[in-house]
Amino acid sequence: MSRMSWRGVVVATALPFREDFSVDLDAYADNLHALIDGGCDGVCPNGSLGEYQTLTDAERAAVVRTAVETVGGDRVLAGVAAYGSLESRRWAEQAAEAGAGAVMLLPPNAYRADERSVLAHYKAVAEVGIPVVAYNNPIDTKVDLVPELLAELHSAGYIRAVKEFSGDTRRAYRIKELAPELELLIGADDVLLELALAGAVGWVSGYPNALPHVCTELYRAAVAGDLATALPLYRELHPLLRWDSRTEFVQAIKLSMDLAGRTGGGCRPPRVELLPDQYAAIKADTLRVLPLEEKARARKAG
Repeated sequence: MSRMSWRGVVVATALPFREDFSVDLDAYADNLHALIDGGCDGVCPNGSLGEYQTLTDAERAAVVRTAVETVGGDRVLAGVAAYGSLESRRWAEQAAEAGAGAVMLLPPNAYRADERSVLAHYKAVAEVGIPVVAYNNPIDTKVDLVPELLAELHSAGYIRAVKEFSGDTRRAYRIKELAPELELLIGADDVLLELALAGAVGWVSGYPNALPHVCTELYRAAVAGDLATALPLYRELHPLLRWDSRTEFVQAIKLSMDLAGRTGGGCRPPRVELLPDQYAAIKADTLRVLPLEEKARARKAG
């Protein structure tokens, strides 16, 4: 690898569907180009924002191949979550064969796995030989990769970094104490500033799908400790960033993408349309910050 695929702004990509719910890979590739042009460092296909749970095996494989062909494998952190370790290992093998630089792996999520099962799960995928980024999302998986367990996974050589989505920003410091070489990634958009200041080296992000220029500007300022730049932007964007931690995060980000001129579109069932008040709030907040996106775009161009 010429770079670590999990560092910097790595966008958990939304996946466009046609009206018949088929995957629109051409629109997906266009979105990926726009993200890199907008200053993002990489992409993460087949995360929950990409609705991977609703994809067929052929679709899921095609999404990874499209990402690698569009932006280059060293910019691709492929999601390989599955109910079983054998499935996750198979997806890690597919990502490696496609040329992805690394994979992102949730703990077992078919049941509330114990520590031994978690260790065995990550060991099985790590044996593929592609770098593994752990994804801690105890809200959805009911399995909490606490700092002590993360340190054990890292010490065993199973993981290189962790996407932290617990919302508990205090964990950043405990992780650093227990596993100094384990790289911390911001996992939720609405704790970006807090985890950037705590030493995160990457942001596996949602809202750059719609606002890549201003979001990357915010991230760069935050990790540099430039609060004079970061804090006003964070305050302006936070009403939207909070949607990344809500049940309707896919619909919200796709709506903002549509309003920003990207291809977001609808979701596959069972996700349903936003309620009218949700739609109105997201639309108003997106239109309010679109001028910030344009100013950030102009600054990059200048």
